[in-house]
Amino acid sequence: MFEQHLLVLPIVLPLIAAPICILLMKSHLAWVFATIISGLSFFISVDLLFATLEQGVLNYAVGGWESPWGIELRIDAASAIVLSVVTGISTLVLVYAKESIAKEIDSSRHTLFYSAHLLCLTGLSGILITGDAFNLFVFLEISSLSTYTLVSLASDKRCLTAAFRYLVMGTIGATFILIGVGMMYMKTGTLNMLDLANRIAEYDGNRTINTGLAFILVGVSIKLALFPLHMWLPPAYTHAPSAVSAFLASTATKVAVYVMIRFIFTIYGAEYVFFTMDMDIILMVLAIVAIFKCSFMATVQSNIKTVLAYSSVAQIGYMILGISLVSSTGLMAGLLHVFNHALMKGALFMAVGAVFYRIGSVDIKAFQGLGKQMPLTMAAFAIAGLSIIGVPLTAGFVSKWYLVTAAIEQQHWIVAFLVLIGSLLAVVYIGRILEAAYFKKPSELTEGKTIKEAPILMLIPMWILVIANIYFGIDTSLSVTAADTAAQWLTQSIPEPFVSIPSVVTEETIK
Repeated sequence: MFEQHLLVLPIVLPLIAAPICILLMKSHLAWVFATIISGLSFFISVDLLFATLEQGVLNYAVGGWESPWGIELRIDAASAIVLSVVTGISTLVLVYAKESIAKEIDSSRHTLFYSAHLLCLTGLSGILITGDAFNLFVFLEISSLSTYTLVSLASDKRCLTAAFRYLVMGTIGATFILIGVGMMYMKTGTLNMLDLANRIAEYDGNRTINTGLAFILVGVSIKLALFPLHMWLPPAYTHAPSAVSAFLASTATKVAVYVMIRFIFTIYGAEYVFFTMDMDIILMVLAIVAIFKCSFMATVQSNIKTVLAYSSVAQIGYMILGISLVSSTGLMAGLLHVFNHALMKGALFMAVGAVFYRIGSVDIKAFQGLGKQMPLTMAAFAIAGLSIIGVPLTAGFVSKWYLVTAAIEQQHWIVAFLVLIGSLLAVVYIGRILEAAYFKKPSELTEGKTIKEAPILMLIPMWILVIANIYFGIDTSLSVTAADTAAQWLTQSIPEPFVSIPSVVTEETIK
């Protein structure tokens, strides 16, 4: 099949293009080249998504060496969904970045930005496509090292401290993952994920296997910023350039969530992780605490990027909560929220970056009166904010609908109630910003000044994401079908009473 040979391209294209961006020397040439490469990766990813929905799992033996001896690239519906999100957001962020980084990054570092961005895209794509546990670690480090560079490029010197903290925590997380993978290899003698799954099943209750699982889950939890291992994320998102914040908030943590799903459901097996090791209870408690603790932290921040950073940790809580419900509906809700949250948070960070471009500040006071001065930017922020809250006819409503449905199916009535209460906290921190923009007079930062709307290259990708938020809140056929297909495949080993088949949300059920 032709699609099998496309598997290598989302990795190879940005990997080869990254050093070429440095060689181009001129910023605008590097921008055009990087955007084209990312766009090609996106179209290939969408083609792979439709191929997996029609044909099932696709695999490619690198160098012709069949698994488990050779390195295998493998993609299914779950990884294809996240890959499409990553490459799509990357392309939109690169379009947005031309104007944004001109304000926030020294001109001598522009080509470095595009090169590091493509390397990060290489690593994230590799994580999603590889079928080898050690290569997953390698790609994770490629994406992480380039991410530290991206965070440190801002003109604000506080970005260096944020990048260093990110580096320390990221290195600890990567070390934990490597130790876990090493323990699996020591016991099974293989690194191929499918081969690992078959051999680990033979060592039920083995201490080495259990310890490896513990190391991997802790390491991945650091990478995805699961409470209480999230403290690297707020300063990184706050002090990074706006284009970097938009890219990372929409992709990096989502890929880490996928890694957790892959290790739990594909390698170790959901029945073993949840019913033998009782990890579902631990994950559920941490997810609920994350939703409330970090939503509350978002309500008391004055820096809007910090607000959105804490909001991201809370939204990760919803994704992990879906996984912890141990059902196909719950997992589907988690995967769906990975997709939907990328649309929401990408649009929100782009809107905040547009405000910074014009005013030079992202304090909540800078937003006062901007509803009239920057109507398109603030309208985009408002719609994406409503999606974060979970208002009907937005993408955020659909994933939270399924999350509540999954909780009710499992008779977790309190959890369903807590999800609804958590959404009300989002009303508070989004409402504060909208109140400042639409109902307060301009602050001293903008009073008496003529504030222009954001440049067109910043508005276009921002509004593409906003329109996507509305579209996927009304027409759920593609997003729900893809997430449902992935969830059904991943949960096929779970005992029958825990597996449920969701009903697809339609326009009629929303109304």
